[in-house]
Amino acid sequence: MSSSSATPGRDEQARPAGAKPPMRDALVAAAFRLFLERGYEQTTVDDIVALAGVGRRSFFRYFPSKEDVVFPDHERCLADMTAFLAAGEGDEEPVRRVCDAARLVLGMYAENPAFSVQRYRLTKKVPGLRAYELSVVWRYERALAEYLRGRFAGRRDGTLRADVIAAAVVAAHNNALRSWLRSDGQGDASATVDHALRYVQSTFGAAPPAPAEERSEDVVVVVSRRGAPLWRVVQEIETTLGRT
Repeated sequence: MSSSSATPGRDEQARPAGAKPPMRDALVAAAFRLFLERGYEQTTVDDIVALAGVGRRSFFRYFPSKEDVVFPDHERCLADMTAFLAAGEGDEEPVRRVCDAARLVLGMYAENPAFSVQRYRLTKKVPGLRAYELSVVWRYERALAEYLRGRFAGRRDGTLRADVIAAAVVAAHNNALRSWLRSDGQGDASATVDHALRYVQSTFGAAPPAPAEERSEDVVVVVSRRGAPLWRVVQEIETTLGRT
């Protein structure tokens, strides 16, 4: 759950052609223009608001800090994911649910691949942004773990299992997402992430039900004299099962 999210994309699609972008989007666009031209450390909040044509108070109405303008949508992503988990049915397989939650977040990243790639490159260059991103990723992981803890409550090692699975989902998601970002957003991000999450699901999810022929409750008892050769015992079993 790398927080290199892909907005603004949804708002751009909803606006009529030629309409002025909302102030929040204008601030993000101004910030990234300056980050690319001058560098992140060399850009101040005053520089951003001057380019966007708004005051400092407007900036801090939307973003508590300069770091937050780099990750403007993680709160919305986290809220959407948490709501998705809460809306799940009680009998739904929990590992599948958390994997689907990760896919939901990916959709937000993939709204605007060019923007996501741009943000990924910026984050790699600035140690402070990488640290900030880790704190965001931890919050996603905690949300997944809390959901799983509730589903595994009362089971032996339920808390341990929940935390391990949550960490695995985040690791698989981020591994695939960063691979896609390193490719400059080329290819199908969903397919890449799906492949990684299927690995988690096959490792930790519920095993599929056994085929009908393997669920037979018939019990066969064969009595053989002590010391009988093995081939004779096998022959008697085969005869009993009707195979001869």
